[in-house]
Amino acid sequence: MSDLLILSLEIFLVYITLDIISKMAGSIPHPKIVKKYTKKFKRHHSDRYHRVAENWRKQKGIDSCVRRRFRGTIPQPNIGYGSNKKTKFLNPSGFKVYLVKNVKDLDVLLMHTKTYAAEISSAVSSKHRIEILAKAKKIGVKVTNPKGRLNLEA
Repeated sequence: MSDLLILSLEIFLVYITLDIISKMAGSIPHPKIVKKYTKKFKRHHSDRYHRVAENWRKQKGIDSCVRRRFRGTIPQPNIGYGSNKKTKFLNPSGFKVYLVKNVKDLDVLLMHTKTYAAEISSAVSSKHRIEILAKAKKIGVKVTNPKGRLNLEA
């Protein structure tokens, strides 16, 4: 009898913790995030000549094989590589990132806790990071880099 009671109590606790986790800062439901092309588009002949940088430049020559889209040439950026409008600019956790430089910047995210996550700027000191993290936890904003520049005591 007591084993059954303990088992049911454990199951109840698991359900409570799952309920609490689901109520924490989560993103709005969205379609699956698909990145169609993650490599950078390279400039034609950047692999052949050092004077030609890798940054993409559209080919404009009248005889250019890249501009004329011959087989075997490098890929060119076009509208087909674009992301879904609903998932554009989302990070893998489903939030858009907002750069926070001070505690006051978090007030902007007060009404947007489901769509935006705060990212603490690299220039912020550890003292101010602690203040920002405390305020973010208070208003329910997700922070993408909470462990940055903090001495965690074991």
